[in-house]
Amino acid sequence: MRSVISVICYIFLAPLIGGYLAGFDRKISARMQRRIGPPVRQAFFDVNKLWHKQVIAVNRAQSMMLASYLIMMIFTGCMLFAGTDLLMTFFVLSTSSTFLYFASVITSSPCSTIGGNRELLQMMAYEPSVLLTCVGFYLACGSFNVRDIISGDVSMIVYLPGVFIAFVFILTIKMRKSPFDLSASEHAHQELVQGIATEMGSRNLALFKVTEWYENVFLLAVVALFIINRHPWSWVLAVVVAVIVWFFEILVDNASARMKWQKMLEITWIVTLLSAGVNLFVLMLIF
Repeated sequence: MRSVISVICYIFLAPLIGGYLAGFDRKISARMQRRIGPPVRQAFFDVNKLWHKQVIAVNRAQSMMLASYLIMMIFTGCMLFAGTDLLMTFFVLSTSSTFLYFASVITSSPCSTIGGNRELLQMMAYEPSVLLTCVGFYLACGSFNVRDIISGDVSMIVYLPGVFIAFVFILTIKMRKSPFDLSASEHAHQELVQGIATEMGSRNLALFKVTEWYENVFLLAVVALFIINRHPWSWVLAVVVAVIVWFFEILVDNASARMKWQKMLEITWIVTLLSAGVNLFVLMLIF
């Protein structure tokens, strides 16, 4: 019963939370740049306006791809909040990203296609860290099951500090923040206009935005997974840690310039191997 309630809460509350996170993101970023910024509900206003605009698509198949992207992302979050297999959850997450790639390249637009190709490069950068995260949870608690992970006596971050650092590092890529905002960006320095979202308009762009809200809530929930244990107070601490990580990503986004994809791959793999890889090696020696 608890799993059903968690899934229902994710389906209906994740876009609400994600929309406000996007609003506060823009507000905090504006303050960091000595601007007033838009109201925190601006993200909802934007999506509502896009949804009621005339539907004009470069390729009608793009709408189907983006709808699949949204459905798979919702399914990914439902699997996590239902307490099922974490490894399978991340496999479904990768599948949803594949639909986003197809939605960008199916338009045959140069900017959108290059953005899609960069999205694949970003997947190559962060997927090893995602896989090692799953392996780390398995080595630490002996199971991929989320229910087993959160029912331990201690938080998993005690055994997986290096894995946690590596996962937080790739969140910059997953959330499309500088210096790794290669495939899409809200900032003016993006030479591809909006990259993968260049040819998305009206309802298609609204679907993309809402899916990003779902994904950001899912990613922060994984961060919380490192903290939660069988003690009730750990849930409060998990929320605090997730908020700190979210704020850290905003800070990095506003303090960094975008780098080339070659450097992104190099740095991400180095951090993954030195942080998560060494952590898992030590964990195998201990257990």
